[in-house]
Amino acid sequence: MAQGKRQNYLSWDETFMLMAELIAERSKDPSTQAGAVIVNPSKIIVGVGYNGFPRGIKDEELSWEREGGFLDTKYAYVVHAEENAIYNANTDTQGCSIYTTLFPCNECAKTLIQNGVKEIVFSSDKYHDKDQWIASRKMLDKAGITYRQYAPEHTLELKKNS
Repeated sequence: MAQGKRQNYLSWDETFMLMAELIAERSKDPSTQAGAVIVNPSKIIVGVGYNGFPRGIKDEELSWEREGGFLDTKYAYVVHAEENAIYNANTDTQGCSIYTTLFPCNECAKTLIQNGVKEIVFSSDKYHDKDQWIASRKMLDKAGITYRQYAPEHTLELKKNS
């Protein structure tokens, strides 16, 4: 007897957002772990990234602090997940979508626009009313880039094959 296809499998959105959440776990930042996955129109992953210091800089060499003088905080040094996903891309990102755990800041928005990303799917928009994120949305709107908040479809329970 023929069996129908499996039900309740992951959608592409859910698959790529879970991957963004997983790669975020590589971040050494004690306060914010962000992840991003770039996929082409054929749903093939072309780049992944998480927030951290630039290559070659040890995680203990710079500050992870959020407050203090600019040079004494992480903000002067951390490369954001979206930027790292672009830097790590194995092909052109023109026309691609990015799945990211946080809505992109203005600096990441500029990078995404310049690299031809056409869609942003984000999980959290916790900084929505801060100037950098207002500027981000303004630029994305003017550049014609679509963005939408991801809504979880399942409560995922990973199962192990025994």
